[in-house]
Amino acid sequence: MPGNDIIVIGASAGGVEALTELVGNLPQGIPAALLVVLHISPTAPSLLPEILNRAGSIPAMAAVHDDVIRQGHIYVAPSNHHLLLTEGGVIRLTHGPKENRHRPAIDPLFRSAAYTYGPRVAGVVLTGTLDDGTAGSLVIKSAGGVIAVQDPHEALFPDMPQSVLENMDVDYCLPLSRIAPLLVSLATKPIEKKALYPAPEKVMIETNISHLAESTEEVMDKLGKPSTFTCPECQGTLWEIQDEKLIRFRCRVGHAFSPHSMLAEQSEKVESALWAALRSLEENANLYRRMVERERGLNNNLLAARFEENLKDTEYHIKTIRHILLKKEKPVFQEKGKIPHASS
Repeated sequence: MPGNDIIVIGASAGGVEALTELVGNLPQGIPAALLVVLHISPTAPSLLPEILNRAGSIPAMAAVHDDVIRQGHIYVAPSNHHLLLTEGGVIRLTHGPKENRHRPAIDPLFRSAAYTYGPRVAGVVLTGTLDDGTAGSLVIKSAGGVIAVQDPHEALFPDMPQSVLENMDVDYCLPLSRIAPLLVSLATKPIEKKALYPAPEKVMIETNISHLAESTEEVMDKLGKPSTFTCPECQGTLWEIQDEKLIRFRCRVGHAFSPHSMLAEQSEKVESALWAALRSLEENANLYRRMVERERGLNNNLLAARFEENLKDTEYHIKTIRHILLKKEKPVFQEKGKIPHASS
């Protein structure tokens, strides 16, 4: 039996530094293929392959659609595409729906690897905000694979590894310096012979969604139950999905959210709407001021007073919205060093 020779790694904020150190500690010729998702801007090309090539001895490259993975190589998700793994080690790049506000996202890679390779998969979650990677880690673990997370106490942004720790029993919680030796050990040590992984129907459905498969209401009902919430991306109905302790949401189109990522997306949409409302109200206020001045010049004092009253109401609304927009709020993600202790 092979070892854990399919290694999938996810990172977000602070991930370039973490991945650089991790790859720099890996030996050339490791008997595993490594696939990496780093949250990046959808409009800029990823420079991560070049950075990783300078950092270590393992060749790193941008993943290419229909390429077949090889051991001793690193494949990096390109911008604005999900990186998926299929039968025969064939890479698929899709422009599927965003998950947890990102494309590429970590969960689709983890899910597709577990669906295809079951217990041969080792998943690693590094530094990052919010909780992408948690749902995918649950799938890897249920498939008989191994999950390791960076110790949140040393991560630049502890949210992602901390979320995994809070929602499942991880196999390893380690400082970054100890993750590379672990991966070498997992890749070289044959895994125990296990029965063929019977992929649950839910995993198959969600993997197919990442491949842009059409999903009907009947299909979505197999994942969960319709909720009272609407998708922040497309305004469609969201289905509530229960994964052990983790609650998730997915719409029929395929956009997927954890509660934290949905709150972040909703907050962004609300802020955009408030700025638009503020602009419109300020234009109204300017017009009311001109009308007050004009009517007073024409000695239409009654009409001027009515416009002035409307102006006061508008200025009150402007002040209220400005207060909401400009007040300081606590960040959604946790600051380093302000988290409960995680056992390793």
